[in-house]
Amino acid sequence: MGPVTDPYLWLEDVTGADALEHVTSRNRRTLAEFADDAEFTHLEQRLRDILDTDARIPYVRRRGRSLYNFWKDAAHPRGVWRRTTLEQYRTDDPDWDVLLDLDALAAAEDENWVWSGAQVLRPGFDRALVSLSRGGADATVIREFDLTTRTFVDPSSGGFIVPEAKTDIGWIDTDTVYVGTDTGPGSLTTSGYPRRAQRWRRGTPLHDAPVVVEGDPADVAVSVGFDPTEGYSRSVVTRATGFFDSEVSVLGPDDRPIRIDAPTDASISLHREWLLIRTTTAWTLDGVEHAAGTLLVARVDDWIAGDRRVRTVFRPDAHTSLHQVAWTENHLLLVVLEDVRSAVVVVTLGGDGAGGEEVRTERLTGLPENASVSIVGTDPDDGGDEFFLDVGNYVTPSTLLRGTVGGPLEVLRRSPAFFDADGLTVDQFFATSEDGTRIPYFVVHRARSTDGDADQPGPTLLYAYGGFEVSLTPSYSGIVGAAWLERGGTYVVANLRGGGEYGPAWHTDVRVAGRHKVHEDFAAVARDLVDRGITTADRLGARGGSNGGLLMGIALTKYPELFGAIVCQVPLLDMKRYHLLLAGASWMAEYGDPDDPDDWAVISEYSPYQNVRRPGESGPQYPPVLITTSTRDDRVHPGHARKMAARLEEYGHDVSYYENIEGGHGGAADNKQVAFTSALAFTFLWRMLT
Repeated sequence: MGPVTDPYLWLEDVTGADALEHVTSRNRRTLAEFADDAEFTHLEQRLRDILDTDARIPYVRRRGRSLYNFWKDAAHPRGVWRRTTLEQYRTDDPDWDVLLDLDALAAAEDENWVWSGAQVLRPGFDRALVSLSRGGADATVIREFDLTTRTFVDPSSGGFIVPEAKTDIGWIDTDTVYVGTDTGPGSLTTSGYPRRAQRWRRGTPLHDAPVVVEGDPADVAVSVGFDPTEGYSRSVVTRATGFFDSEVSVLGPDDRPIRIDAPTDASISLHREWLLIRTTTAWTLDGVEHAAGTLLVARVDDWIAGDRRVRTVFRPDAHTSLHQVAWTENHLLLVVLEDVRSAVVVVTLGGDGAGGEEVRTERLTGLPENASVSIVGTDPDDGGDEFFLDVGNYVTPSTLLRGTVGGPLEVLRRSPAFFDADGLTVDQFFATSEDGTRIPYFVVHRARSTDGDADQPGPTLLYAYGGFEVSLTPSYSGIVGAAWLERGGTYVVANLRGGGEYGPAWHTDVRVAGRHKVHEDFAAVARDLVDRGITTADRLGARGGSNGGLLMGIALTKYPELFGAIVCQVPLLDMKRYHLLLAGASWMAEYGDPDDPDDWAVISEYSPYQNVRRPGESGPQYPPVLITTSTRDDRVHPGHARKMAARLEEYGHDVSYYENIEGGHGGAADNKQVAFTSALAFTFLWRMLT
């Protein structure tokens, strides 16, 4: 495909007057069609009630003796940062100590603050570096917060403050931080992330802070973090040379980086005396090949000294992969996926490092059957061998469990049911992709009738992502349940290649030149749903966001005959220019370089924006599509969605468009916006498919 003239380039001007006028007019049209009746209002309020209810589980993170939580509800739409004790948390109505009220702060400062997290100083837990975003963007303002006085520390008193940027920052001690941020020309990579890390001392100008490490402009990012664990304190440097490749080092004397010699595509982490290496591709070490997805352990000091003895903590097979890893003080917890179903394994490392070491593994018992499990948190420094687990599935509300290794599991919280799941069942099926690969997917639907008659094919929503080794595991969603399942819809989640459900090879096999396999997997699941009589093409909808939004654009332009409607959210769509927009350059390891002729030959075959065709002689009529994005999304440029909608409209296709002025890459900044955008998507799908 030759060069494509882009008449809609002006829509990439995010806050340009003409672009915003265009957005406003399309928003108005979409809202008039789908969000202007009592049915929509009722659904929106139902979803808002689910998001705001106090009956939700307040998930916590331990810091010292306190459990911290960030909470949004109707009275606090922007949220409050608060903490309590374990003893209080066990009660029905804990006494929460509110540290920061974001609604009050936003009102006092006349700023649209959105919470982006906080780093609390160990071991005193009396200071925090709070990240605040304007409107939900990735770029944040960093401000030091005194947890004793509940006030921000003024810069005139030496308080740390960093202006709005994509900043990486962390404590070293009370008066020193590592920081990487935008300090002017040369300080950022071409992906827009910090290129260098500085050691910044309280009361000194940031621009005078010495540079500790510096990467190349073409790197994705550079960061330094400090681990204050007594007896094991160290500074760890991560230089991300690509989205999936990093060089990890430990700072030695005189800030000399000592490289951890391991494959750059491996995941590397350090904990006390232990070094963990998870392979992404097969790695031969001392004549022994370790398959992709293997987790290895060694001793940090021995490894740096040249000792390459490792022990295998986890070895994958055709059905099993490693999903999550977390340390307690004395053990390692693994969440393992077996055909996308969860199990938890407790690992104990023993021995004296003289060749007599061993790895003991034991499955955690007492978990519900057929539940998806995730590790919510551990604190190996202050929590001992404590851990928190979230357990649930598509039709079973979440339960928050607490345990200590070797002890019983304790139910701390149970989420209420937010929709009527009576009669719903969850089945797992496998579709066969074009190259013969079996693609698993889950179907949440009404059980077959007791008299043996098959259910009639009905409105079905297919959700998928298929990228960046992100695994989609069964999880409970009150929004999906109330807006779709309770109405009688069928909900499907596809575990496409590109994810991590079967280990890193499930992902690496489809990067760049293999990208077409993701699309073929998605089409195979869509066809299988019809072949099984679960739905028909005209009643099958699809929904996805970000990388999943790209997939929706491909489904629209490449497989329009398979779908009755599509919702495409915060998407990449113009793959000719994605690497030039915001953080796009960091994703070339996933998709390829559009400026490379060989890569573009592959990308051009599926890039949705370049493959839109007019209905009739040059192409088919596409199914109705709703495209949504956020003006404040500074990760995936809103120009992708704007331009695609404009081109579809020009070519005579049925396209609806909505752009939330706030929200960042998540598409919404608070519960009200989440409820509204969700109601809009499900209203569109229900009308198109019923």
